[in-house]
Parts: sequence; structure tokens; C-alpha cells
Amino acid sequence: MLNAARAYTRCAFAGISAVLLCAFAMPAAAGTLETVKQRGVLQCGVSEGLFGFSERDEQGEWSGFDVDFCRAVAGAIFDDRAKVAFVPLSASERFDALRAGRVDLLSRNSTWTLERDAGLGLAFAGITYHDGQGFMVMRDLNATSALELDRATVCVEGGTTSQLNLGDFFRANSMTFEERAFPSATEALRAFEAGQCKVLTRDQSALYAERLKLSRPGDAVILPDVISKEPLGPVTRADDFAWFTLVKWVNFALVNAEELGISSRNAAEATASHKPEVRRFTGLEGGFGRMLGLEDTWALRAVRAAGNYAEIYERNLGVGSRLGIPRGLNQLWSMGGVLYAPPIR
Repeated sequence: MLNAARAYTRCAFAGISAVLLCAFAMPAAAGTLETVKQRGVLQCGVSEGLFGFSERDEQGEWSGFDVDFCRAVAGAIFDDRAKVAFVPLSASERFDALRAGRVDLLSRNSTWTLERDAGLGLAFAGITYHDGQGFMVMRDLNATSALELDRATVCVEGGTTSQLNLGDFFRANSMTFEERAFPSATEALRAFEAGQCKVLTRDQSALYAERLKLSRPGDAVILPDVISKEPLGPVTRADDFAWFTLVKWVNFALVNAEELGISSRNAAEATASHKPEVRRFTGLEGGFGRMLGLEDTWALRAVRAAGNYAEIYERNLGVGSRLGIPRGLNQLWSMGGVLYAPPIR
């Protein structure tokens, strides 16, 4: 009887081992990186048109802060910044489009929140822009602070964190307001300009961009108040950890490049450096690219494609651009800001 039991146990374990061996031998489903490589182009979701972040000119050429991040990812993968297909998405459809696989990556001034992480099954690959919600008012309102907006009519884009923050702010300050919610940012801005509301609320960076679209930008004032934390960053689906890790480290690479003094202009010279951290960044030491499924020169490729963080910021948003936004919190940690990236090592 005992021998029979032992024989049965051996067979059971043999059966489990066979199942496990078969499971490990089965090829895994193709991940996002493999799909992108086979397709030959990265599909990147961006906004439908926001100055400084993502906009398309008359020739169909895209530019902007979020656009450049997509190009950096394409550079890391293909060593070719042009291998990106930009997919314009509204605020209401952006996350569904990502979850459905219409885009591989979302780089669309989207705020990182718990609900979007845990509730929607998404993964934010770090913060590329530290923003905060503000208010734009018509100059004739004579307001100098958001605390003077009691009983105001406020235009806002529906389905956004801006809409939620708006209600929180007025309730917290015992003020009342009339909300005018619109399906898109374009409609909200149009209503503001038409006088349907005296106040428009969005992230401050977006307000700088929206003011430029007014027929008379000088008639509008952006109040100094910041009523929320709006950490904006690229988003991936949460079901592909390897792809999430790749996108996250491209983000970190752009910040590390600025800190190391590596730019699109001196990328070639960086390969001659004897500094260990630069040699790891350029792929001459460490073999870190293989860990991401990329060539070891992936980080340098990303910088060649779009520039380091400072180049991307100043070109699209900085004081020398149309928007003229000082870097503020978006300065390196060593320069008084909060940008801090883990080392490549």
C-alpha cells in the first residue's frame, strides 16, 4: 500500500514537472516593443493641438514637448526620430485609446493620479512636467487672485482632473461658482472668448498656450494662483512591464543627459569621454541596452533624436519660446528644481 502511494506521488510530481516544462517552453505573447519593431513605427497618442506640447503645422509636421518625447522613444528603439505616427486624441478618449491598443504610448499632458493607475490599469512612466492648475480671466474682470472669483462663471473641459479640482477649490474656500463644462478644450476656449464665462481653468502651462489662440491675447490675464499638483507624464498600459520600463528609462535618460552635459549637439563627442557615468550613458560600458531589449547606445540615440531635457523644454516651453514659461520646478534638483533621475548603472 505504501509503495503504491509513493508511486502515485512520483507520477503526480512528474506530471506537474511536465506541465511546468511545457509552460516555460511555450513562446510568450509578443510584447509592445516587439510589436513596435515589427511594425517599424511607434504609435504615439498626443493632444489634438496645444501650443508648446503638441501641434501640427500646415505641412502636417508635428512639434512640441510631448511630441519630442515620442521622438526620443523612437530614437532609442530605431535610431530614427521620424519613425513615429502621431495619433491626436481628445481628453475623453485618450485612455480608452491606449487601453484598446490604438496607441503604444500616450504622451498627452496627462496628470498622474491614483485612480488612473489603479482604476484604469495604466502605468505612468514618471513625470516629464510638473504643472499646476490655474485660472485665466478677462482683464475687465479686474481680478488679481483666484480668491476673488466668488460667483464667477467658469469654463472647463469635462472629464478632466481640472473639472474635479475646480469644484474642490471653490468648496474649500466657501465660494460658489457656475460651471460650464465642454467636451473639448477648443470648445471651452471658444466659449471663454465669446463671453459665456469670464474665467477659464486648465493647467497653467495650457493656459499660456490657450491665451496665444485668442484673437486679442492681451485681453486675458493668467492669475498667479496654483490650486493643484498636476504631475504630467507619459502613460503605458500596465500589462507590459518591460515596455513600461523602457519608456520610463527614456524619460530618465533625458534628465540624466542634461545633468551630464550631453546634448544633441555634442553627442558624438560624448563617446570619447573617459568619465564612467558618461561611458555607461553612451553604451560603451555596462551593456544596459540589452536589459531593455535595445542597442547599448539607446540613451545616446534618444538624445540625438530629440535633445536632452533642457533642449526639449527650452525649444517648446522656455522663456525663449512663444510660451515663455520659466522652468521653475522643472529645473534639475541641483539647480533648485525637483527633476531627479536614477543613475544608469
